[in-house]
Amino acid sequence: MRKEKDYLGEVDIEDNALYGISSKRATQIFPSTDEKFDEKFIWAYFIIKKSAAILNKELSYLDEEIGNAIIQACDEWEELKKHIIVDPLSGGAGTSVNMNINEVIANRASQILGKDFGYVKPIEHVNLHQSTNDTFTTAGKIATIVRLRELIGEVITLQDVIQQKEKEFYRIRKVGRTQLMDGPPIMLGQEFGAFADALARDRWRLNKVEERIRNVNIGGTAIGTGIGAPKEYVLKITNTLREISKVKIAKADNLIDCTQNMDVFSEVHGLLKSLAVNIYKISNDIRLLSSGPNSGIGELIIPPVQIGSSIMPGKINPVVSEYAMQLSLVVFAHDSLINHACAQGNLELNQFAPIIVHYTLKSLKFLKNACLALVSYIDKIKANEEKCKENLEKSISNLTPLINLFGYDEVSNTIKEANYNLFKAIEILSQKNNLPKEELLKKITPQNLTKLGF
Repeated sequence: MRKEKDYLGEVDIEDNALYGISSKRATQIFPSTDEKFDEKFIWAYFIIKKSAAILNKELSYLDEEIGNAIIQACDEWEELKKHIIVDPLSGGAGTSVNMNINEVIANRASQILGKDFGYVKPIEHVNLHQSTNDTFTTAGKIATIVRLRELIGEVITLQDVIQQKEKEFYRIRKVGRTQLMDGPPIMLGQEFGAFADALARDRWRLNKVEERIRNVNIGGTAIGTGIGAPKEYVLKITNTLREISKVKIAKADNLIDCTQNMDVFSEVHGLLKSLAVNIYKISNDIRLLSSGPNSGIGELIIPPVQIGSSIMPGKINPVVSEYAMQLSLVVFAHDSLINHACAQGNLELNQFAPIIVHYTLKSLKFLKNACLALVSYIDKIKANEEKCKENLEKSISNLTPLINLFGYDEVSNTIKEANYNLFKAIEILSQKNNLPKEELLKKITPQNLTKLGF
């Protein structure tokens, strides 16, 4: 064991551990929640430290030898990430993770230089001209942009698969349903077309919202005033970080506003929630349309991805739909959490930045997983054309066009008189109004009823 000391006292640390006293203290005061940092967040944090070292070296604020060692250590982030031991939900607005990363980079840089731990300083060198308050939220925004792009790609793929089903099912007529009861006829392809258009809106909204999260407060240090950092660093760090990360970020017009207000995460997550709403609805509709299959609606045939019961033989359940619905429900909960956390910031800082960033990234991952699962699942869904036809032929809502001939009340009373039997109702209306039954049947053919503007 080695001993490290700060102004609070001494702490014993494992000899080979790259983290230091601040990281160790954090594990002692914040019990683990078993939550894990999103890997892109860790990557983004190391990229920020690398960019700061490059610029500080260029501006002659950092010794070239030490600066180069820090840069090399940052490039080893994939190996070093295992030394990030603090819990994502540690208190302190993200100070614990910032110090953990500072210590790991500093100790690895010392190793690179063949020096003892402590030669490269976590604060004086790695954290030079930075604060937790500008590095943490900037890392969160960069990671969110990267994950947002990945999610948009999966939404596009899911939309494409659903549009393929729209074409495949376009000529299949079926009964529509409102409030789960029989409604006018619709094409099965039209239902899938509506799913695809809902996702198209999500795709557009998510593309546009990326612009809202690009503004970062890096260089603002503690409260956005840039205290402790020279003007030339403050002016140049965003450009350096953009070049190194290859992520299109921009320096916020008002670094103070960008440091204390995190409403942009509430805005972004609100659109993630909107996607979750559509994923839930699409998944649940597939679940309903495949229900039974013999004693339910049964108009869709879902793929048998796993056995459905440990006791009922041959049972197939809509497990992928339910998986996507469960993930969507979690995103709904995250949205409420993030809204409250964004509102709870006080004065110059939001102390709840860790949960805001962490659960935004979790929602992005959950929605990406939901899309991934649904793509292969929906691709294998088939239509039960026989069941669609059978259900359609029995639906009394087929009589809807006849209200133009006989009026709403007469058609309603006839349906009741016929005990909700479609063909008996046609016979009664034909006899009462002295009209050929064939003429009435022509008006309610599925071909006519499924045309827009029939």
